[in-house]
Amino acid sequence: MSHTIKRVLSALVIILSITAVIIIAFSNPEMKNAWKALASMDLKWVLGLFLCWAAYAGFEGCGTWSYLRSKGYKINLGRVIGVALIGFYYSNITPSAAGGQPMQVNSLRKAGIPVAYGTTAVTTRFVSNQLTICLMTLGFMIANRTFAYNQLGGLIWVARIGWAINFIAIPLVLLAAFRRSLIQAVIEKLIALLAKMHLVRDKDGMIAKISEILDSYHAAMIALIHSPGQILLQFLFSLLSMLGMTGSIVFTYYAFGLHGTPWYQILTMSCLLFVSASYTPLPGASGAQEGGFMAYFAGIFTDGTIGVGLLIWRFFTYYMFLIVGVGTVLNDKRLIRLEKKRKQAEERLSGTAEDHAGETGNTSPETPETAGEPEENGEA
Repeated sequence: MSHTIKRVLSALVIILSITAVIIIAFSNPEMKNAWKALASMDLKWVLGLFLCWAAYAGFEGCGTWSYLRSKGYKINLGRVIGVALIGFYYSNITPSAAGGQPMQVNSLRKAGIPVAYGTTAVTTRFVSNQLTICLMTLGFMIANRTFAYNQLGGLIWVARIGWAINFIAIPLVLLAAFRRSLIQAVIEKLIALLAKMHLVRDKDGMIAKISEILDSYHAAMIALIHSPGQILLQFLFSLLSMLGMTGSIVFTYYAFGLHGTPWYQILTMSCLLFVSASYTPLPGASGAQEGGFMAYFAGIFTDGTIGVGLLIWRFFTYYMFLIVGVGTVLNDKRLIRLEKKRKQAEERLSGTAEDHAGETGNTSPETPETAGEPEENGEA
Protein backbone atom coordinates (compact mmCIF):
# COMPACT_ATOMS: atom_id res chain seq x y z
CA MET A 1 0.00 0.00 0.00
CA SER A 2 1.48 3.35 -1.05
CA HIS A 3 2.11 6.18 1.40
CA THR A 4 -0.46 8.31 -0.41
CA ILE A 5 -3.21 5.73 0.06
CA LYS A 6 -2.27 5.32 3.72
CA ARG A 7 -2.50 9.07 4.27
CA VAL A 8 -5.87 9.22 2.52
CA LEU A 9 -7.24 6.34 4.62
CA SER A 10 -5.93 7.91 7.82
CA ALA A 11 -7.56 11.22 6.91
CA LEU A 12 -10.85 9.43 6.16
CA VAL A 13 -10.74 7.67 9.53
CA ILE A 14 -10.27 10.98 11.33
CA ILE A 15 -13.00 12.70 9.29
CA LEU A 16 -15.47 9.86 9.91
CA SER A 17 -14.67 9.88 13.62
CA ILE A 18 -15.21 13.63 13.87
CA THR A 19 -18.47 13.25 11.96
CA ALA A 20 -19.62 10.50 14.33
CA VAL A 21 -18.85 12.64 17.38
CA ILE A 22 -20.68 15.65 15.96
CA ILE A 23 -23.72 13.63 14.89
CA ILE A 24 -24.05 11.81 18.20
CA ALA A 25 -23.37 14.90 20.31
CA PHE A 26 -25.55 17.32 18.39
CA SER A 27 -28.41 14.86 18.00
CA ASN A 28 -28.98 15.28 21.70
CA PRO A 29 -31.86 17.73 22.26
CA GLU A 30 -30.00 19.34 25.15
CA MET A 31 -27.25 20.66 22.84
CA LYS A 32 -29.18 23.93 22.59
CA ASN A 33 -27.51 24.85 25.88
CA ALA A 34 -24.02 23.96 24.57
CA TRP A 35 -22.61 27.48 24.31
CA LYS A 36 -23.91 28.37 27.73
CA ALA A 37 -22.35 25.21 29.16
CA LEU A 38 -19.02 25.94 27.48
CA ALA A 39 -18.97 29.50 28.78
CA SER A 40 -19.57 28.26 32.32
CA MET A 41 -16.62 25.82 32.35
CA ASP A 42 -14.16 26.17 35.23
CA LEU A 43 -10.67 26.61 33.75
CA LYS A 44 -8.89 24.91 36.62
CA TRP A 45 -10.71 21.67 35.82
CA VAL A 46 -9.91 22.14 32.12
CA LEU A 47 -6.26 22.39 33.16
CA GLY A 48 -6.84 19.12 35.00
CA LEU A 49 -7.93 17.57 31.70
CA PHE A 50 -4.58 18.54 30.17
CA LEU A 51 -2.85 16.95 33.16
CA CYS A 52 -4.90 13.76 32.71
CA TRP A 53 -3.81 13.60 29.08
CA ALA A 54 -0.18 14.19 30.05
CA ALA A 55 -0.36 11.56 32.81
CA TYR A 56 -1.77 8.95 30.44
CA ALA A 57 0.98 9.47 27.87
CA GLY A 58 3.78 10.36 30.27
CA PHE A 59 3.48 7.42 32.65
CA GLU A 60 3.07 5.04 29.70
CA GLY A 61 6.40 6.31 28.39
CA CYS A 62 7.94 6.06 31.88
CA GLY A 63 7.00 2.38 32.06
CA THR A 64 8.77 1.57 28.79
CA TRP A 65 11.75 3.75 29.72
CA SER A 66 12.08 2.09 33.14
CA TYR A 67 12.14 -1.39 31.61
CA LEU A 68 14.72 -0.48 28.97
CA ARG A 69 16.93 1.24 31.54
CA SER A 70 16.81 -1.88 33.71
CA LYS A 71 18.24 -3.78 30.73
CA GLY A 72 21.08 -1.32 30.32
CA TYR A 73 19.74 0.68 27.38
CA LYS A 74 20.46 4.37 27.94
CA ILE A 75 17.67 5.99 25.97
CA ASN A 76 16.29 9.45 26.58
CA LEU A 77 12.97 9.58 28.49
CA GLY A 78 11.59 12.20 26.10
CA ARG A 79 12.35 9.90 23.17
CA VAL A 80 10.46 7.04 24.82
CA ILE A 81 7.45 9.24 25.60
CA GLY A 82 7.54 10.17 21.92
CA VAL A 83 7.43 6.46 21.08
CA ALA A 84 4.37 6.10 23.33
CA LEU A 85 2.66 8.99 21.53
CA ILE A 86 3.47 7.40 18.16
CA GLY A 87 1.84 4.20 19.41
CA PHE A 88 -1.27 6.09 20.53
CA TYR A 89 -1.47 7.84 17.17
CA TYR A 90 -1.34 4.65 15.12
CA SER A 91 -3.66 2.85 17.55
CA ASN A 92 -6.25 5.57 16.94
CA ILE A 93 -6.12 5.36 13.14
CA THR A 94 -5.99 1.56 12.70
CA PRO A 95 -8.79 -0.99 13.28
CA SER A 96 -8.72 -2.61 16.72
CA ALA A 97 -5.67 -0.46 17.56
CA ALA A 98 -3.60 -3.04 15.66
CA GLY A 99 -0.99 -0.60 14.37
CA GLY A 100 0.09 1.00 17.63
CA GLN A 101 2.35 -1.62 19.18
CA PRO A 102 4.19 -2.65 15.96
CA MET A 103 4.95 1.01 15.30
CA GLN A 104 6.26 1.40 18.85
CA VAL A 105 8.61 -1.55 18.36
CA ASN A 106 9.72 -0.09 15.04
CA SER A 107 10.34 3.34 16.58
CA LEU A 108 12.35 1.76 19.40
CA ARG A 109 14.37 -0.19 16.83
CA LYS A 110 15.22 3.04 15.03
CA ALA A 111 16.29 4.47 18.39
CA GLY A 112 18.79 1.62 18.79
CA ILE A 113 16.73 -0.87 20.83
CA PRO A 114 16.85 -4.49 19.53
CA VAL A 115 13.51 -5.81 18.27
CA ALA A 116 13.36 -8.52 20.93
CA TYR A 117 13.72 -6.05 23.81
CA GLY A 118 11.47 -3.50 22.14
CA THR A 119 8.82 -6.21 21.76
CA THR A 120 9.26 -7.27 25.38
CA ALA A 121 8.93 -3.66 26.58
CA VAL A 122 5.75 -3.10 24.56
CA THR A 123 4.30 -6.47 25.60
CA THR A 124 5.06 -5.75 29.25
CA ARG A 125 3.23 -2.45 29.01
CA PHE A 126 0.25 -4.09 27.29
CA VAL A 127 -0.12 -6.87 29.89
CA SER A 128 0.39 -4.44 32.76
CA ASN A 129 -2.20 -1.99 31.39
CA GLN A 130 -4.75 -4.69 30.64
CA LEU A 131 -4.47 -6.29 34.06
CA THR A 132 -4.56 -2.89 35.77
CA ILE A 133 -7.70 -1.66 33.98
CA CYS A 134 -9.43 -5.01 34.56
CA LEU A 135 -8.64 -4.94 38.29
CA MET A 136 -9.63 -1.26 38.54
CA THR A 137 -12.94 -1.93 36.80
CA LEU A 138 -13.66 -4.99 38.94
CA GLY A 139 -12.82 -3.16 42.16
CA PHE A 140 -14.93 -0.09 41.36
CA MET A 141 -17.76 -2.31 40.13
CA ILE A 142 -17.84 -4.30 43.36
CA ALA A 143 -17.64 -1.16 45.50
CA ASN A 144 -20.39 0.62 43.51
CA ARG A 145 -22.42 -2.38 42.39
CA THR A 146 -25.87 -0.95 43.10
CA PHE A 147 -25.14 2.36 41.40
CA ALA A 148 -23.65 0.67 38.31
CA TYR A 149 -26.61 -1.69 37.88
CA ASN A 150 -29.13 1.12 38.28
CA GLN A 151 -27.23 3.37 35.87
CA LEU A 152 -26.65 0.76 33.14
CA GLY A 153 -29.75 -1.38 33.46
CA GLY A 154 -29.84 -3.81 30.53
CA LEU A 155 -26.50 -2.53 29.21
CA ILE A 156 -24.64 -4.25 32.05
CA TRP A 157 -24.07 -7.28 29.78
CA VAL A 158 -22.09 -5.08 27.36
CA ALA A 159 -19.72 -4.16 30.18
CA ARG A 160 -19.40 -7.80 31.24
CA ILE A 161 -18.49 -8.94 27.74
CA GLY A 162 -16.02 -6.07 27.38
CA TRP A 163 -14.35 -6.91 30.67
CA ALA A 164 -14.03 -10.59 29.70
CA ILE A 165 -12.48 -9.73 26.31
CA ASN A 166 -10.00 -7.35 27.89
CA PHE A 167 -9.04 -9.89 30.53
CA ILE A 168 -8.66 -12.87 28.19
CA ALA A 169 -6.06 -10.97 26.18
CA ILE A 170 -3.66 -11.27 29.13
CA PRO A 171 -3.22 -15.10 29.21
CA LEU A 172 -3.12 -15.16 25.39
CA VAL A 173 -0.18 -12.73 25.32
CA LEU A 174 1.59 -14.57 28.14
CA LEU A 175 1.08 -17.84 26.27
CA ALA A 176 2.82 -16.32 23.26
CA ALA A 177 5.67 -15.22 25.52
CA PHE A 178 6.32 -18.47 27.39
CA ARG A 179 5.19 -21.23 25.01
CA ARG A 180 8.20 -20.76 22.77
CA SER A 181 7.84 -24.02 20.80
CA LEU A 182 4.14 -23.46 20.06
CA ILE A 183 4.70 -19.97 18.67
CA GLN A 184 7.70 -21.21 16.67
CA ALA A 185 5.56 -23.92 15.04
CA VAL A 186 2.78 -21.48 14.17
CA ILE A 187 5.20 -18.98 12.67
CA GLU A 188 6.98 -21.64 10.61
CA LYS A 189 3.68 -22.79 9.13
CA LEU A 190 2.70 -19.20 8.36
CA ILE A 191 6.03 -18.48 6.66
CA ALA A 192 5.75 -21.74 4.66
CA LEU A 193 2.30 -20.65 3.49
CA LEU A 194 3.59 -17.23 2.50
CA ALA A 195 6.47 -18.88 0.64
CA LYS A 196 4.03 -21.01 -1.37
CA MET A 197 2.18 -17.82 -2.27
CA HIS A 198 5.52 -16.35 -3.40
CA LEU A 199 5.26 -13.60 -0.80
CA VAL A 200 8.44 -14.76 0.94
CA ARG A 201 11.60 -15.42 -1.04
CA ASP A 202 14.04 -16.78 1.55
CA LYS A 203 11.91 -19.02 3.74
CA ASP A 204 14.78 -20.53 5.73
CA GLY A 205 16.43 -17.15 6.23
CA MET A 206 13.22 -15.59 7.55
CA ILE A 207 12.58 -18.54 9.89
CA ALA A 208 16.13 -18.25 11.24
CA LYS A 209 15.71 -14.50 11.81
CA ILE A 210 12.33 -14.93 13.53
CA SER A 211 13.76 -17.75 15.67
CA GLU A 212 16.58 -15.50 16.83
CA ILE A 213 14.10 -12.78 17.80
CA LEU A 214 11.87 -15.31 19.59
CA ASP A 215 14.83 -16.66 21.56
CA SER A 216 15.79 -13.18 22.75
CA TYR A 217 12.16 -12.27 23.47
CA HIS A 218 11.57 -15.46 25.44
CA ALA A 219 14.78 -14.93 27.44
CA ALA A 220 13.82 -11.31 28.15
CA MET A 221 10.37 -12.31 29.42
CA ILE A 222 11.84 -15.02 31.65
CA ALA A 223 14.29 -12.47 33.07
CA LEU A 224 11.40 -10.06 33.73
CA ILE A 225 9.53 -12.71 35.73
CA HIS A 226 12.55 -12.90 38.05
CA SER A 227 12.51 -9.13 38.60
CA PRO A 228 9.60 -8.50 41.02
CA GLY A 229 10.70 -4.93 41.65
CA GLN A 230 10.46 -4.07 37.96
CA ILE A 231 7.07 -5.77 37.70
CA LEU A 232 5.70 -3.72 40.62
CA LEU A 233 7.09 -0.58 39.02
CA GLN A 234 5.34 -1.43 35.75
CA PHE A 235 2.02 -1.83 37.55
CA LEU A 236 2.54 1.47 39.38
CA PHE A 237 3.07 3.29 36.08
CA SER A 238 0.04 1.52 34.61
CA LEU A 239 -2.12 2.55 37.56
CA LEU A 240 -1.11 6.19 37.20
CA SER A 241 -1.55 6.07 33.42
CA MET A 242 -4.97 4.40 33.58
CA LEU A 243 -6.15 6.84 36.24
CA GLY A 244 -5.15 9.69 33.94
CA MET A 245 -7.11 8.15 31.08
CA THR A 246 -10.28 7.21 32.98
CA GLY A 247 -10.14 10.26 35.26
CA SER A 248 -10.64 12.64 32.35
CA ILE A 249 -14.41 12.15 32.59
CA VAL A 250 -14.32 13.13 36.26
CA PHE A 251 -12.55 16.38 35.39
CA THR A 252 -14.99 17.00 32.52
CA TYR A 253 -17.91 16.56 34.94
CA TYR A 254 -16.55 19.03 37.49
CA ALA A 255 -15.48 21.49 34.78
CA PHE A 256 -19.17 22.19 34.14
CA GLY A 257 -19.79 22.86 37.81
CA LEU A 258 -21.96 19.75 38.15
CA HIS A 259 -22.54 17.97 41.42
CA GLY A 260 -24.68 15.18 42.77
CA THR A 261 -22.62 12.17 41.62
CA PRO A 262 -19.46 11.37 43.62
CA TRP A 263 -16.16 11.14 41.71
CA TYR A 264 -15.72 7.44 42.48
CA GLN A 265 -19.07 6.61 40.86
CA ILE A 266 -18.13 8.62 37.78
CA LEU A 267 -14.78 6.81 37.70
CA THR A 268 -16.63 3.51 37.92
CA MET A 269 -18.66 4.35 34.82
CA SER A 270 -15.55 5.60 33.06
CA CYS A 271 -13.79 2.26 33.62
CA LEU A 272 -16.86 0.35 32.46
CA LEU A 273 -17.08 2.52 29.34
CA PHE A 274 -13.43 1.83 28.53
CA VAL A 275 -13.69 -1.97 28.74
CA SER A 276 -17.04 -1.91 26.92
CA ALA A 277 -15.81 0.08 23.91
CA SER A 278 -12.12 -0.81 23.65
CA TYR A 279 -12.71 -4.13 21.88
CA THR A 280 -14.72 -2.48 19.09
CA PRO A 281 -12.88 -3.19 15.78
CA LEU A 282 -12.94 0.43 14.65
CA PRO A 283 -10.12 3.01 14.74
CA GLY A 284 -10.24 4.76 18.10
CA ALA A 285 -13.34 2.68 18.94
CA SER A 286 -15.24 5.42 17.10
CA GLY A 287 -18.99 5.19 17.48
CA ALA A 288 -18.80 2.86 20.47
CA GLN A 289 -17.04 5.43 22.63
CA GLU A 290 -19.45 8.21 21.70
CA GLY A 291 -22.60 6.08 21.95
CA GLY A 292 -21.36 4.54 25.18
CA PHE A 293 -20.72 7.94 26.72
CA MET A 294 -24.25 9.10 25.93
CA ALA A 295 -25.75 5.90 27.35
CA TYR A 296 -23.51 5.38 30.38
CA PHE A 297 -23.60 8.99 31.60
CA ALA A 298 -27.24 9.78 30.89
CA GLY A 299 -28.64 11.47 33.98
CA ILE A 300 -25.14 12.16 35.34
CA PHE A 301 -24.29 15.02 32.98
CA THR A 302 -27.32 17.24 33.53
CA ASP A 303 -28.43 20.76 32.55
CA GLY A 304 -27.72 20.21 28.86
CA THR A 305 -24.06 19.29 29.35
CA ILE A 306 -23.92 15.69 28.14
CA GLY A 307 -23.49 16.51 24.43
CA VAL A 308 -20.83 19.15 24.91
CA GLY A 309 -19.29 17.02 27.66
CA LEU A 310 -18.86 14.26 25.07
CA LEU A 311 -17.10 16.70 22.73
CA ILE A 312 -14.72 17.92 25.44
CA TRP A 313 -13.94 14.44 26.73
CA ARG A 314 -13.41 13.00 23.24
CA PHE A 315 -11.07 15.84 22.35
CA PHE A 316 -8.77 15.11 25.27
CA THR A 317 -8.88 11.30 24.94
CA TYR A 318 -8.76 11.00 21.14
CA TYR A 319 -8.15 14.10 19.05
CA MET A 320 -5.33 15.41 21.23
CA PHE A 321 -3.46 12.18 20.54
CA LEU A 322 -4.04 12.58 16.81
CA ILE A 323 -2.87 16.19 16.80
CA VAL A 324 0.19 15.62 18.98
CA GLY A 325 0.82 12.23 17.33
CA VAL A 326 1.23 13.75 13.87
CA GLY A 327 3.81 16.18 15.21
CA THR A 328 5.59 13.39 17.09
CA VAL A 329 5.76 11.16 14.00
CA LEU A 330 7.26 14.01 11.97
CA ASN A 331 9.73 14.82 14.75
CA ASP A 332 10.72 11.16 15.02
CA LYS A 333 11.51 11.11 11.31
CA ARG A 334 13.56 14.29 11.76
CA LEU A 335 15.54 12.72 14.60
CA ILE A 336 16.20 9.61 12.50
CA ARG A 337 17.47 11.74 9.60
CA LEU A 338 19.75 13.69 11.95
CA GLU A 339 21.07 10.45 13.47
CA LYS A 340 21.72 9.05 10.02
CA LYS A 341 23.60 12.19 8.97
CA ARG A 342 25.64 12.10 12.18
CA LYS A 343 26.66 8.48 11.58
CA GLN A 344 27.55 9.24 7.97
CA ALA A 345 29.69 12.18 9.10
CA GLU A 346 31.44 9.97 11.67
CA GLU A 347 32.08 7.32 9.02
CA ARG A 348 33.54 9.94 6.65
CA LEU A 349 35.80 11.29 9.40
CA SER A 350 36.83 7.76 10.33
CA GLY A 351 37.58 6.97 6.70
CA THR A 352 39.64 10.14 6.32
CA ALA A 353 41.61 9.32 9.46
CA GLU A 354 42.31 5.78 8.24
CA ASP A 355 43.46 7.07 4.85
CA HIS A 356 45.75 9.56 6.56
CA ALA A 357 47.14 6.84 8.84
CA GLY A 358 47.71 4.62 5.81
CA GLU A 359 49.62 7.32 4.02
CA THR A 360 51.77 7.91 7.10
CA GLY A 361 52.42 4.19 7.46
CA ASN A 362 53.59 3.87 3.82
CA THR A 363 56.31 6.51 4.26
CA SER A 364 57.58 5.43 7.70
CA PRO A 365 59.58 2.32 6.59
CA GLU A 366 61.71 4.53 4.35
CA THR A 367 62.93 6.66 7.25
CA PRO A 368 66.30 5.90 8.74
CA GLU A 369 64.86 5.37 12.20
CA THR A 370 62.41 2.76 11.00
CA ALA A 371 64.95 1.06 8.79
CA GLY A 372 67.30 0.71 11.73
CA GLU A 373 64.80 -0.86 14.13
CA PRO A 374 64.92 -4.43 12.80
CA GLU A 375 68.74 -4.44 12.93
CA GLU A 376 68.69 -3.24 16.54
CA ASN A 377 66.11 -5.89 17.41
CA GLY A 378 68.22 -8.48 15.65
CA GLU A 379 71.36 -7.57 17.55
CA ALA A 380 69.49 -7.65 20.77
